[in-house]
Amino acid sequence: MLIATMDASIVIISLPAIFRGIGLDPLAPGNIGYLLWMILGYLLVSAVLVVVLGRLGDMFGRVRIYNLGFLIFACASVALSLDPFRAGAGALWLILWRVVQAFGGSMLTANSAAILTDAFPARQRGMALGINQITALAGQFLGLLAGGLLAVVDWRAVFWVSVPVSVTGTVWSYLSLRETSAGRRGRVDWLGNVTFAAGAGILLAGITYGIQPYGASATGWGNPWVLAGVIGGVALLLFFCFVQTRVAEPMFHLALFRIRAFAAGNVAALLTSVARGGLQFMLIIWLQGIWLPLHGYAFEDTPLWAGIFMLPLTLGFLIAGPVSGYLSDRFGARMFSTAGLVLVAASFLGLLALPIDFGYPQFAALLLLNGIGQGMFSSPNTCSIMGSVPPEYRGVASGMRSTFQNSGTALSIGVFFSLMVSGLASSLPAALGGGLRAHGVPADAAAHAASLPPVSTLFATFLGNNPIEHLLASDGTLDRLSSAQRAALTGHTFFPHLVSGPFHDGLTIVFSVAAGMALVSAVASALRGGHSPATDTAPPAREPAAEAGTSREAAQPRPDTHA
Repeated sequence: MLIATMDASIVIISLPAIFRGIGLDPLAPGNIGYLLWMILGYLLVSAVLVVVLGRLGDMFGRVRIYNLGFLIFACASVALSLDPFRAGAGALWLILWRVVQAFGGSMLTANSAAILTDAFPARQRGMALGINQITALAGQFLGLLAGGLLAVVDWRAVFWVSVPVSVTGTVWSYLSLRETSAGRRGRVDWLGNVTFAAGAGILLAGITYGIQPYGASATGWGNPWVLAGVIGGVALLLFFCFVQTRVAEPMFHLALFRIRAFAAGNVAALLTSVARGGLQFMLIIWLQGIWLPLHGYAFEDTPLWAGIFMLPLTLGFLIAGPVSGYLSDRFGARMFSTAGLVLVAASFLGLLALPIDFGYPQFAALLLLNGIGQGMFSSPNTCSIMGSVPPEYRGVASGMRSTFQNSGTALSIGVFFSLMVSGLASSLPAALGGGLRAHGVPADAAAHAASLPPVSTLFATFLGNNPIEHLLASDGTLDRLSSAQRAALTGHTFFPHLVSGPFHDGLTIVFSVAAGMALVSAVASALRGGHSPATDTAPPAREPAAEAGTSREAAQPRPDTHA
């Protein structure tokens, strides 16, 4: 779980080194697609395929699918580190093998929680799933630190780190893991698989492309292709839900949502995942684009230091996750998960109250509080979800849980980048144009730079580039200025001071929405109710309704008894 989730985020921080290594400018016209798919390819595959692979684990054996996933992950890690191409071809090689790597990683994440649920008795399950879940969450943020450290050595080292772990893990899992659950053979729901994968993939891709400018608009939500993707994806998912009510052995067991703990836990997990993803990306931009340069760090060094300064967040996960998982075995999940989400919302409001140039102790304390809150929520919530379903459905339940969590991360990019761009679009152009003219930039060049969409400035900051240098160097404007003017414009303080006001406008929107999501998640968590965990002994497998002559409803999982 650690290496699978680290690889989902390790590329984010190391993208500048990767693109320099293959000789490609990701911010040049026509190359923005490479940038988006380097970030999103892994997340989209992880979001779309985990349910399918969890279902296959139920049918053919969870350990078998898990082991095969480790093997695929290892092979893809080796291929990524051996990219033989440059420029566009090199980027396509990395994107395609990242997709393959995500396929293997999805086989791991879809079945790991189900394997642990099978292996541990109910009294120890919270601790086991807590360690597993917190390892996954910590991996998302440790990947940022590892990417920053390894990119300094060599861009290929970002992919080398996965090779020994994945190869060792493959051998270890094949030698040590044993199947503890009887596979429940059945037919593959091909129509359900295709409609879900297509619908979810098109929807998430459409939302993501909504952050790109279209025409005179700062975002792409007026782009017919984006609208068609969003509407078409939703239509396919609605058709998928209809299909699932008409097949004897559905891929997505909608009847599981009649279990209150399962439904409430997944709603809370989805909203929390969106808020957590937004926090991750906003903190990177805040630290790399403003705070670190103001404190003397060169723009090219900010990706590494951003990962280091966000370590209190990971520390909070590691402290609270196993402890809350252990305590939830004794006292139940609702109290810990709900209280954790209240802490998460409080931390968002605290971040909202900080000035742009904050004092680090206060910032670190709020990150620690956020990490503790997310740790208190994630472990008990995962245990509650997995313990509420019948044993024969644990694989698909684990996949459904992972789908909501991974979809939230992918959604957060489109949602929060769009919110930030909307906040910047109202005030950044005027501030940027005025600041450039005040430092000797010709009016036409300043107007051109100010008219560029804010998303290009965000991506430049995200990649650890000096945004002003990126805006003015391409047309030779910098070369026509005096050395003093160039030094002032491209120094550590001009851009951070210039963007502080507009950025705070966007940050207010983002963190307000994130706090609202955390509070709605807390309400959903509180409504999960008390439940009697499903027994550890699976009932005899039932034949599909069409063959056994029973009603379709009889073949569905039965809800637990609620207190």
